[in-house]
Amino acid sequence: MPAARAGGPEPRPLLVACALRIERAALRSGGDRGAPLGCTVLRTGMGPRAAERAVTRALAAPGLDRAAVLATGFCAGLVPGMHPGDLVVAEETRDPRGTVACAGTSLLAEALARAAPGRTVHTGALTGSDRVVRGQERARLRATGAIGVDMESAATLWTAARAPAPGERRPVAAVRVVVDAPEHELVRIGTVRGGISAFRVLRAVLPAFYDWHRSLPLPRR
Repeated sequence: MPAARAGGPEPRPLLVACALRIERAALRSGGDRGAPLGCTVLRTGMGPRAAERAVTRALAAPGLDRAAVLATGFCAGLVPGMHPGDLVVAEETRDPRGTVACAGTSLLAEALARAAPGRTVHTGALTGSDRVVRGQERARLRATGAIGVDMESAATLWTAARAPAPGERRPVAAVRVVVDAPEHELVRIGTVRGGISAFRVLRAVLPAFYDWHRSLPLPRR
């Protein structure tokens, strides 16, 4: 894995962005063992506009201008057969403004499989929405080829990809834990069961985020 040479560039920081208090709690309860120097967990607030504002401010802070950005938290699965606790690794994120390609998808999926054995890891397109989707709207999004939907990942990555990064393209990624799926749509008891499962998985996968970060090329000076 890449390592900084004496007198060479320092490893880039890592910004992990989530929307909800419970998502941040899961990440923090996972511990910081193995965390890279300069790792920041950012709670953006719910929705694409909140994510865009929070990420813009964070990347303007001293020391984070070169940061790699990983969006995470919970999502709705779109593929029949998905279950709460499954993982979605974005190959790209989509919203009405366009598509953002993710870095290191295969390595990230492999690291997640190690971190959460027994959980299914899905890779594909993750689409953005400004509201909770269900029923026919979920089927419509699935027809576009997306495998998961959430409210913040696309906005987070769109913002990060366009924020100034000295001399290079900023690495971005998105990992979401399925909290409900076509056969497990949000109802009161299903939400409790799915939420507990998703919380435990999100708490377990931090080492995979660190593996992804360590795999990134060193920033150019």
